[in-house]
Amino acid sequence: MALFCHLAFPQGGSSSYIPDDLVNKIVRGCGGFPLALEVVGKSLKGESEVTWKNKLNRWSEGQSIFYSDAAPNGATDILKRLQTTLDDLDVKIKECYLDLASFPEDQRIPAMALVDMWVELYNLDEVSAFANIHELSDRNLLNLVPTRKDASEINGYYNEHFVTQHDLLREVATHQIDQNPIHRSRLIMDIGGNDLPKWWTEQGQHPIRLVSISTGEISNGHNMQLSKVEVLLLNIQIRNYTLPLLMEKMDQLKVLIVTNYGFCSAEISNFPLLGHLSSLRRIRFEHISISSIAKTMLQLKNLQKISLVMCKFDDAFGNCTIQIADMLPNLVEIVIDCCNDLVEFPAWLCNISSLKRLDITNCHELIALPEAFGKLENLEVLRLHACTKLLELPESIGRLQKFRFLDLSDCISISKLTERMGELSSLRKLNVRGGRGLSELPSSVKNLKQLEDLICDEETGYLWENYKIHLPNLKFHVLKEDVNLDWLK
Repeated sequence: MALFCHLAFPQGGSSSYIPDDLVNKIVRGCGGFPLALEVVGKSLKGESEVTWKNKLNRWSEGQSIFYSDAAPNGATDILKRLQTTLDDLDVKIKECYLDLASFPEDQRIPAMALVDMWVELYNLDEVSAFANIHELSDRNLLNLVPTRKDASEINGYYNEHFVTQHDLLREVATHQIDQNPIHRSRLIMDIGGNDLPKWWTEQGQHPIRLVSISTGEISNGHNMQLSKVEVLLLNIQIRNYTLPLLMEKMDQLKVLIVTNYGFCSAEISNFPLLGHLSSLRRIRFEHISISSIAKTMLQLKNLQKISLVMCKFDDAFGNCTIQIADMLPNLVEIVIDCCNDLVEFPAWLCNISSLKRLDITNCHELIALPEAFGKLENLEVLRLHACTKLLELPESIGRLQKFRFLDLSDCISISKLTERMGELSSLRKLNVRGGRGLSELPSSVKNLKQLEDLICDEETGYLWENYKIHLPNLKFHVLKEDVNLDWLK
């Protein structure tokens, strides 16, 4: 009762406008399951007495579609309660909730992977997509877990946020997808062999928009019409994986997410298939060896974003003579995170003049950025968080006149900033928190008249004191050091 009232009536833990007997019936109906108490309590917060009574009436209208005599420990009861709460969701939020079932059970889901999916599936911007994660979290339908206490959502940086979900909540979603024809826009196959869902073979094929294939390799012999697919997730756990030939027919595919949950980097074959995906806009590879993929990606003229997380580079981005600006005219964002064999950012990638955002984070072997970096004339955001061996910024960075946000947090080997920093006339935000090696600032920083926000700690903040008089709009945000080992997960 205490848990339920804490969530349903957060102001005082009780309410005078909802009769006690109605509260008692709702609490008893949750069967003592903390998860049901949390989800139902959140769903009824601020609702009228009529809504409470309607909830109770719906519970009494026979068995839910999940009913089974074999269900253990009253699990059918909680599924029934959770199902009615799901039915109360806004249509778009409900669709986002169902998409969570596309990821393997008991695995953390990168928030950025969800954002990439929802931006394309539901025509959202990234901020609105992440707001949907917050709403589902507020309703206790998922847990939003940042890996650092000061993890920032500013400027669309969600790479340090992950989502987890209770197994029963995922089961509600999978049953809804499998049993309700309305939600047959998803094909989710958790396979060890080549089995297709029973409804696919019995009821014919459907206009599928999202396909998720987990664990095994799907046979290329299936006559699957998947020309309407917009999002494909490949969740693998094997060392060597071959991209399925059915991808050739996905001429409307916009998002490809390949995640390896195994211990070692997965070797992917059949990468030339990507060349058939002319509509592809977003690629996310996690824990994948990409040594043979670079030239294939150069054929994707509509590609807007590449995310490489814990990937093995080898020589994937070695010397290249291709006119990359012509090959990737729409690429605006590159994310490279936790890639430990990235030593130097390839100079030829600096010819991507369309690039607006570059995140290179937690790449502890990165030692240098090329002098050609100044060619990225449209770059607006540069994140170099926790590149602990990076020694300096290139002098050519002063040419980036559209540059508005620079993140050098935890770059502990940078001892000074280039004198040309003062030429960044559009720079509005600078993060130097944890830059313990930074010992001096160039005098040119006094010319950063547009600089509004400085994120720092006490060790780096004092360096800026002498320049405050020249920077009338500057606000200091001094953060305490966050020491934890959550990133090891």
